Amino acid sequence: MAENKNSSKNNFAFQRSVAVIGIVLFIAKLIAWSLTKSDAVFSDATESIVNIIAAFMGLYALYLAAKPKDREHPYGHGKVEFVTSGIEGALIIFAGVVIIVQSVNSLLGGNIPQKLDWGILIIAVTGGINYLLGYLSYKKGIAENSLVLQSSGKHLQTDTFTTLGVVLSLVLVYFTKMYWIDSVVALVFGAYIMYVGYKIIRKALSGIMDEADVGMLSRLSTFLNENRKPEWMDIHNMRIQQHGAGLHIDAHLTLPWYLELRTAHEEMEKVYDLIASNTERVIEFNFHMDDCKPASCEICELWECPVRQRDFVKRIEWNSKNIAQSDKHDVDTKS
Repeated sequence: MAENKNSSKNNFAFQRSVAVIGIVLFIAKLIAWSLTKSDAVFSDATESIVNIIAAFMGLYALYLAAKPKDREHPYGHGKVEFVTSGIEGALIIFAGVVIIVQSVNSLLGGNIPQKLDWGILIIAVTGGINYLLGYLSYKKGIAENSLVLQSSGKHLQTDTFTTLGVVLSLVLVYFTKMYWIDSVVALVFGAYIMYVGYKIIRKALSGIMDEADVGMLSRLSTFLNENRKPEWMDIHNMRIQQHGAGLHIDAHLTLPWYLELRTAHEEMEKVYDLIASNTERVIEFNFHMDDCKPASCEICELWECPVRQRDFVKRIEWNSKNIAQSDKHDVDTKS
């Protein structure tokens, strides 16, 4: 638990640094825009506003997610990360709309950028800093299983790619004097930013609605298959919920009906330990123990079973589909 608290504090401190650096970069881009009057630079500066808002929202989300469970929140506060990520995605889409409107107005009005050499220099420097910050944020988010840091990192990296496009467009306009290119580039990036915002919202909604993580179920079923014991006749009705960096896993485990309660509980604990040993995430388990039925004999590999009623027919290989089905497995279950 102490390690989890330290991790939360480190995440909070890192996100605070992201917020502070974001403000500095935004001021630099505002200076570049005031010098150049470039639509492409405006698009970059507009997205930086979203970066700052998202960074402070991320700070609040990490603060809430680190709070322990209470009576009103028995599963903890981790879901707030999905909410803030969804809001961040909406802000990104709004920024894209603002950029597109500005670009269309400039195309119609014939805006002429100025002092492009200074704009190129300032925007290039901010882009390099943004990329490094985004890379570090995303890597830390993966390591800490923090959606806030992952979203922040992806957003900053996306901002870097748009910044690179802005720099290239400024260079092109500087040498060709084809000023309409500036507005067209901003228009394209506005549309791309909206797409990125949609992807972030989509991921946040999947977490809020506890959408099944097929990849995680597949990994779970694979190492359970590789390490299963004959007593574990069947695992089904598995559900996985994500709460911030932690997971809550529900499932039904079928065991021989004649096991005494203590022995059955020890077998369930072995399943817990196996799953926990294959992930660095904090997991809360809630397994239900089922007793075997005569039909279970047909898929049971407990050869020394003293009360077997039917012959063994086939082994059921667990996978992401059948491990999540609500009913017990039988010979008709597809492997």
